[in-house]
Amino acid sequence: MSTAVAVVLLLAVVAYAIFGGADFGAGFWDLTSGGAEKGEHPRDMIEHSIGPVWEANHVWLIFIFVVLWTSFPEAYASITLTLFVPLTIAALGIVLRGASFAFRKAVVTTNQRRIFGAAFAASSVLVPYCMGAIAGGIASGRVPAGGQAGDPVHSWINPTSILGGVLAVAAVAYLAAVYLVWDARRLDNIAMVEYFRRRAVIAAAVVGVIGIIGIFVLSADAPYLFGGLTSRALPLVIFGALCGVAALVLLVRHAPRGARLIAVVAVASTILGWGVAQWPYILPESLTFSAAAAPAGTLGTVLVVVVLAALIVVPGFVLLFVLDQKGLLPEEGVDEEPAVDPPTV
Repeated sequence: MSTAVAVVLLLAVVAYAIFGGADFGAGFWDLTSGGAEKGEHPRDMIEHSIGPVWEANHVWLIFIFVVLWTSFPEAYASITLTLFVPLTIAALGIVLRGASFAFRKAVVTTNQRRIFGAAFAASSVLVPYCMGAIAGGIASGRVPAGGQAGDPVHSWINPTSILGGVLAVAAVAYLAAVYLVWDARRLDNIAMVEYFRRRAVIAAAVVGVIGIIGIFVLSADAPYLFGGLTSRALPLVIFGALCGVAALVLLVRHAPRGARLIAVVAVASTILGWGVAQWPYILPESLTFSAAAAPAGTLGTVLVVVVLAALIVVPGFVLLFVLDQKGLLPEEGVDEEPAVDPPTV
């Protein structure tokens, strides 16, 4: 039963990376789009794309924490006690990001919009970096078992965590650019299609370079994970790499529909490969999923709740995304007003 719950947990991580990750990636492109005048059209495209769905995507993160805490309490205690610094930074970043995104639409002065826009964009980069660093700390075996606290600094500032953080930022930027290409095409905004297509190609190349560098980093710093990636998880790694190359080719050939789906599969395969490579450990190489699992009654209840959630919540998500793609959702925020500066005295 612990295996079933572990699979659910991994699939939730994949879902959060695909949906929530794209939101963070959009913030990266907001950060790099330039000044107020130069970045006006890309930012409008980003707001239009993520506005209706960005709040819903964090449901996956809450689900991950609840399942981890309920089903694998010992691992949850060790992870939160050891990695409380990046977890706290990520939590504050999520709050700051959401508040800034909402308030940026409500203010009318240029300076205020710049402040909230900078907070939104910076936190959109900081949060995925911290998430990747947390994953790197866990995967490299720097979180001890037994509900004990490990080193609060080196557990997330180390070669594998740095690799994980940088890779996470690049991957979500890549996903967001691919999604934005599709949305711009759906809205017949040819200029933005080309704008984000170029950035998607660059981001794909950066992800590939980071992946190659990661081979050397993991072989030296996370040998158990590296061994799993080069053995039992190798088919997923190869499949993910092939999907990434295929998505790059489609982007170059101006085929965003196929590129979007294949890019999602590439990211999902990479995360699934991490899970398979780390198996059977939740904390390599000190605590397995079966040893960390809660009593069978608790696990059974969790699985029942997961099934009920799939029947009740998932259809709502599907409807939300369908309505969004068809342009049937109302715009968020107040009526648009031109940004103005306060009068000088």
